Formats: sequence, C-alpha cells, structure tokens
Amino acid sequence: MESKKMITTALLIALVTVTTMVVNVPLPGVKGYVNIGDSVILMAGLIFGPTVGALAGGLGSSLADLLLGYAYWAPWTLVIKGLEGFLAGWIILRVPKAKLTSLILATSLAALVMALGYFSVGILYYGLGPALVSLPGDLLQGSVSVILSVMLWRPMEKYLAQ
Repeated sequence: MESKKMITTALLIALVTVTTMVVNVPLPGVKGYVNIGDSVILMAGLIFGPTVGALAGGLGSSLADLLLGYAYWAPWTLVIKGLEGFLAGWIILRVPKAKLTSLILATSLAALVMALGYFSVGILYYGLGPALVSLPGDLLQGSVSVILSVMLWRPMEKYLAQ
C-alpha cells in the first residue's frame, strides 16, 4: 500500500470512529446503538474502493465499540462493518459509477448486509424478539447513511479531484 493510501485509510478509520461516537442512540433490546458512521463507511468504499472501505468500516467501527463500552460487539462489528465498506466499493466498481441508481444500489445493498448482520448476531446474543426490536433501528441507520453518502458523494469526488 502506498503512503498516500495508507494515510487516507488511517484518516478514514479515525473519521468513522469519531462519527460513530458523536451521534449514537442506544438500542435497549440488544444493548447496541444507532449511529451515522455508516455514511463515512459507504463513502470510503464508493470513493476509495473495497479495501479502504473494508478497513475504514471494520477498524473504525470496532474501535468505536471498544471506546463506547460495547467490547462484546467489536469482533462482530469488525466483520459486519468491514463487509459493508467492502461491498459498497466492490459493487460500485462493477456498475457505472456516475449514475445515481448505481450509487443507490451499491450503498443500499451494503447497508442491508450491515442490518442483517447485526440482526443475526442479535439473535445469537439475545434471541429473536430483541433482535427484531432492534432491526428497524439498524434499517433506519442504514437508510440515513445511504441518503447521506449518496448526497455527499459527488461533492467529495469533486473536492478530492482538485
């Protein structure tokens, strides 16, 4: 990995951690929380590709879990959010990037995988009932992050091209 890409990846990991920690709403059913860090994860995948998206998502989000006292979620978050960032980047490489529908497709599928990942782990930890209660929060988190990342993608692309 070249130096510029390593620095960018490290900054994105930190940005995911901070955005996850700044806006977080606890979910009582599964002892987790809703946040907007996913918008940064999705944009990292869209703009910098699947590897950077995976590293920013997995490491940044699991670090936030550790710092916020959700250490038992951190290993799952590493995998789930890493997969979310990877998928956003991987899908966008395979469809025309400039089209709005492509951005919506890539981010929506990645966010859906995130929500289903947490739903599955919620069943494992707490059972079906609490996991079902938390699913709307994860779907809302994913939806808001899809909207934010799609809205901010073009301005960020233009800014980074300068």
